[in-house]
Amino acid sequence: MSDLPPGWQLRRPTLADAPAILALVHASDIAAVGEPDFTLDEVHEELTGPHTDMSRDCWLAIDPAGAIAGWAYPRNPTGKARDFAEVYVHPENGLPAQRPLLRLLMDRMAERAAELGHRVYSVRAGAIPTETPYIEALTDAGFVFLKQHARMQMPLAGVAHEPPAPPAGVTVRPVRAADEDEMRRFHAVIEEAFQDSDHRALTYQAWREQVRAESDVRFDEWFAAEVDGVLAGVLQSGGSGGDETNAEGWVRSLAVLRPYRKRGLGEALLRHALARYARQGRTKAGLGVDLANPTDAASLYFKVGMTALYRANVYETTLDLG
Repeated sequence: MSDLPPGWQLRRPTLADAPAILALVHASDIAAVGEPDFTLDEVHEELTGPHTDMSRDCWLAIDPAGAIAGWAYPRNPTGKARDFAEVYVHPENGLPAQRPLLRLLMDRMAERAAELGHRVYSVRAGAIPTETPYIEALTDAGFVFLKQHARMQMPLAGVAHEPPAPPAGVTVRPVRAADEDEMRRFHAVIEEAFQDSDHRALTYQAWREQVRAESDVRFDEWFAAEVDGVLAGVLQSGGSGGDETNAEGWVRSLAVLRPYRKRGLGEALLRHALARYARQGRTKAGLGVDLANPTDAASLYFKVGMTALYRANVYETTLDLG
């Protein structure tokens, strides 16, 4: 690549690179937000996700010493007309690769749009507000600010191992993971509840494959809320929010169907999860939230005692292939 400095190289990643990629991402996370926020499972997930081909969509930038100093990849699990561009560079020596990797990825985005059958294609990217060089690179590439996400967390010291009783008429229980019909309904609640938000929709099969790929799934930390026998809300735990020690209980999805909102189901589900995390010996709980979510989900998380570890800007540009 002509705009990389002399001595730098580009190559495609393989799964064998995952540990080195994770080290790169952790270095980037620590520089940006003060702590790691990615796991090895997530590296594997990004490299092998739906509509991602490592041999065509992903790049590694190798510095003159032979170390991985940059990683770029797209994310579009649905195949719909929206993609996400991710570029990580090492904070000490990776900056020369940042703009070249972004240009490569954006050129590939136009090809991906055509391959997926989209004439107009939205591409989003994220940056911590202090990551000035990357924000400048995104701006020069045509991205504009869209909104913010927040990474929430709370300590579990002092959280009771038994949750408070749910509202009258509401039953909260662990998911019946061995019941295929229930798992299909569980997934359907997530998809329906988030259809008016910026949710990465997945088919049931893709969702199940994603869950199976995780190395530490505890279904006793997944919860279902019923109202008059109807599965009206769900909470899916998973991953570890970047904590490889599993000290953090991670809320991957908290969803309540529209007709059942404002009745305390979300809070009941969340408090059941927090109690279970504490009983399991976890020391903290975390999640990510779209601050532009139309349900104002962030207010619930602040109410139960969570605070924002950091906020991340989301930027967007649109490709028109004519």
